[in-house]
Amino acid sequence: MNRLEGRVALVTGASRGIGAAVALRLAAEGASVVVNYAGRADAAAAVVDTIEEAGGSAIAVQADVSDPAAAGTLVQEALARFERIDILVNNAGITRDGLLVRMSDEDWRSVIDTNLSGAFYLSRSVGKLMMKQRSGSIINMASVVGITGNAGQVNYAAAKAGLIGMTKSIARELAGRGVRANAVAPGFIATEMTSALPDTVRAAAVASIAMGRLGTPDDIAAAVAFLASEDAAYITGQVIAVDGGMTFA
Repeated sequence: MNRLEGRVALVTGASRGIGAAVALRLAAEGASVVVNYAGRADAAAAVVDTIEEAGGSAIAVQADVSDPAAAGTLVQEALARFERIDILVNNAGITRDGLLVRMSDEDWRSVIDTNLSGAFYLSRSVGKLMMKQRSGSIINMASVVGITGNAGQVNYAAAKAGLIGMTKSIARELAGRGVRANAVAPGFIATEMTSALPDTVRAAAVASIAMGRLGTPDDIAAAVAFLASEDAAYITGQVIAVDGGMTFA
């Protein structure tokens, strides 16, 4: 199925986990992919190699999206190679967990800067391009934590809730120009980060999920591919919780 044939996708934080799965899925559906990474050049190169070995087209571009200048350079490098951007997936994110009363200013700022401001910088730049094209899909990677909150993650929850509000605002602003904006809110997903959790924590998480299992990065990638495609041509301003029935949001 080549729903995205001829499209160009920019995926931030795409060297591992959910971002890598999204990049691979979009490429499998025909898109050329810009694989953004912050520090893991080898992992990003591996994602590009996998795409190219399957007959697709991709490049890896290093950029810290929390830096507006670097975010702008990322967009320019994407355009230099592929000349357009049809799909933007704002996936780059970090965690700096801690209780409210103990959280440092730096831990607050770093999470907001990367998870929320980074998505803003990219959406602002790419949104201008998509408005001129009169087409495009912006997909923000939120989280069920942005819907429910979570103890020990006030910074992360605030950033993800902010992404949801930003998504709805972008959708209202750009719909008239043929540009859609939606958010995906993953639940408890099996990634490198979650694999490090104690067994008791993982078991408690599974117990809270109606489907009785953790999600996979591929589960999230499937939702992103749908929102990026014309199958979702009449969907904008929505938050899709991909959480196995963890929230029923």
